[in-house]
Amino acid sequence: MLERRAFDRILLIKLSAVGDVVHALPVLAGLRARFPASRIDWLIKPDCADLVRSHPALSNVVSFPRRIPGSPWVKAASLLASLRSVRRTRYDLVVDLHGQFRSALYALASRAPVRIGFAGSREGAGLAYTHRVPVPSLEHHAVDRYLWFGDLLGFARRDPDFTIRLPPETTMTAEALLGRHDLAGQRLAILMPGTVWETKHWGVDGFAAVGRHLAERGFRVILTGTAQDRGRAAAIAAACPGAIDICGETSLGQLAALIRRATICVTNDSGPMHLAVALGTPVVSAFGPTNPVRTGPYHRPRSVVRTGVPCSPCYIRTLRLCPYDHRCMTSLSTAMIIDRIDDFLAEPFDGSAA
Repeated sequence: MLERRAFDRILLIKLSAVGDVVHALPVLAGLRARFPASRIDWLIKPDCADLVRSHPALSNVVSFPRRIPGSPWVKAASLLASLRSVRRTRYDLVVDLHGQFRSALYALASRAPVRIGFAGSREGAGLAYTHRVPVPSLEHHAVDRYLWFGDLLGFARRDPDFTIRLPPETTMTAEALLGRHDLAGQRLAILMPGTVWETKHWGVDGFAAVGRHLAERGFRVILTGTAQDRGRAAAIAAACPGAIDICGETSLGQLAALIRRATICVTNDSGPMHLAVALGTPVVSAFGPTNPVRTGPYHRPRSVVRTGVPCSPCYIRTLRLCPYDHRCMTSLSTAMIIDRIDDFLAEPFDGSAA
């Protein structure tokens, strides 16, 4: 049985995105607790590596090649070199939480005698596994689904560990950024209005009103996100006097440092929402087309604000495909978000995510 077997070289695969990587952190901690002397590496995309690179349970980061410049031949050569590097390491256990063709390719290339993934993984990935974790229902949070691997490998599901260890230089650069904007020592509220799906976006006007309310309560309001969020952030900042827009100016690690420093965050259903949970920062999140039972703030149901219209959750990603005028988000009022924010600010906050 695997729960009694020893493994010396372990590869954990979760390539992206930010929220999914956060959800996988308890598996890393569980593997380290179960195999304290083993080498444990993580195959991950470079843009997410900041979250795990300094983790005390991790031995090495293995970068997944992405957006390689050059011809298709150059890209193929880079991929082959990466696969050969994984094979040379001679892993004896691969834990694939990603469950797609590209992650399964690495699992196969490793030639590890034990390769574990979810039953029913996409793109035929299950064919690469020697052992498959059954998924009786998706009506469980992603964190809990990942921790089902512990039943097979012999580590506990309880008390999930979401440790994020940031190197001192990352925290220092984040503090320097605050200093440049005259925010050192200020009470910070962070608005993160971006998200990948069009249908997950709560309105610009709503975020701006929330920002004004937080400013009236004595907070310095910061808008953060990726370069793709700059348009929304700029519009919100223009309607929220005094707000500081630093969209696209931070690395993922620096964003994490700012979230840790903040008093409260306001988000859509997005990766930064999960970062706030892992870092123990209060977060209020607008939910519409997705199910918080599956992907909401882990063990923080009060952080979710939604109207519960009958068509939600629908998992439609683009507005043009929504037959109901995006009512799950347009019916979510500013007052609902502000009331939840004020609830959090009125009482001591227990930042535990477990």
